[in-house]
Amino acid sequence: MSKINVTGSRIKKSREEKIFEIVVYGIAAIFCLYCLFPFAIIIGSSFETEANFATYGFPIIPKDFTLTAYKMVLGDGQIFHAYGVTIFTTVVGTLFSMFLTITMAYPLSLKKVKFRNVITFFVYFTMLFGGGLVPTYLLVSKTLNMKNNIFVLIIPVAFSAWNMFLMRNFFNGIPHELSESAYMDGANDFQILWKIILPVSVPGIATLSLFYALGYWNQWFNAMLYIEDSKLVPLQYLLMRMLRNMDAMKEMARTTGVAAGEVPTNSLRMATTVVTIGPIVLLYPYVQKYFTSGLTVGAIKG
Repeated sequence: MSKINVTGSRIKKSREEKIFEIVVYGIAAIFCLYCLFPFAIIIGSSFETEANFATYGFPIIPKDFTLTAYKMVLGDGQIFHAYGVTIFTTVVGTLFSMFLTITMAYPLSLKKVKFRNVITFFVYFTMLFGGGLVPTYLLVSKTLNMKNNIFVLIIPVAFSAWNMFLMRNFFNGIPHELSESAYMDGANDFQILWKIILPVSVPGIATLSLFYALGYWNQWFNAMLYIEDSKLVPLQYLLMRMLRNMDAMKEMARTTGVAAGEVPTNSLRMATTVVTIGPIVLLYPYVQKYFTSGLTVGAIKG
């Protein structure tokens, strides 16, 4: 594409510029194909019959097309319970996490707040040292008594010090004149945050919301530690259990009417993966336009 100068006339690109663009676009295309290749294998293998895996391996285009794996996945009621749990924890957890992050990041971005450096140090200290798995387990399960509670998938991971620092640095990058003029007009801190700071912080909020949403959508470790009720199992823990446990697949086959000896082990794993990653993949394009600006401003401004 030709350049346009200030007079509106087009400037022809040099031969070196054209070659450079071709090389850059070629490298970007190869990298995209490299990233998409595993997903293509997963999708193609999810439609393949189990007998062909030993002969042909994991195909991109299935040799014998079948929907048996998807019938098993979607015919098992547990997958929908897991979806409900994951959607609930993702939506509620992201909102709660953003509330905690914003309400702590904004005061720490104000120079008038006393002891803000001390508080910042204590928050930063948690990024360097933690209590460990055993004390955390005893706190959550014994002291707080949160075993088999859906909020155990939200509260222990609700706050991220790293995300708070990103949000604080984003707030620091907003011109202080906006807040000062609002103070002179009689606005309080809550009004300034709600009506001035947050509307201009959409890129940062969208970026951190995506980080939190991905974390909640992909979590399974807390479910393994604290959840024993099958109705509270999140999607990723169900997937992990299926990938590691053949008995879970046989149970799914029994509930969907497939003979235990005919369980499509490999294609079932691939189909479950496709079903679990679909919604979060569709969500990403809507926040992608905020991702770069939100992350770079929050990381660079200090």
